[in-house]
Amino acid sequence: MGDSPTDLAAFEATRHRIREEHLRPPAERPPSTARGLHHTALISSDVEQTVRFYQDLLGFPLTELIENRDYPGSSHFFFDIGNGNLLAFFDLPGLDLGPYAEVLGGLHHLAISVEPSRWAEIVQRLTAASVDHAVHSDVSVYFQDPDGARIELIADPLGEMYGTKVL
Repeated sequence: MGDSPTDLAAFEATRHRIREEHLRPPAERPPSTARGLHHTALISSDVEQTVRFYQDLLGFPLTELIENRDYPGSSHFFFDIGNGNLLAFFDLPGLDLGPYAEVLGGLHHLAISVEPSRWAEIVQRLTAASVDHAVHSDVSVYFQDPDGARIELIADPLGEMYGTKVL
């Protein structure tokens, strides 16, 4: 790689090499061994606050709230994010957890596709609720949930990003 983090030409050269070596044309790709995303689990500091944010503000229905089998007293709860996919949370009472941090192997952001008309409606609700957010490319809005996790709502169809097919 280049000598500095701003050596953009070197970064692009690396991406090009990886694409050439690993990216197969759609007709040559084997089918995935996965069926889909069952759920992604994040950590919540407050179950009710999280339910109000994801269900009441964003419109993702709460589908279940059960005890976490791995940590007695902890809750495991799920929201419907469409297409048979779930967003899940754990609360971990009694553990002294620090604030959200971006770490290797950690969550950078969670991107959830929404219909364009619903996207505009949710952006209005974020504004009305004074949730700090940033709109990009007229189809993408970024914000943080109550515990600091970065969320992107994107009006592009599944399998597309900013007009480019990614699936």
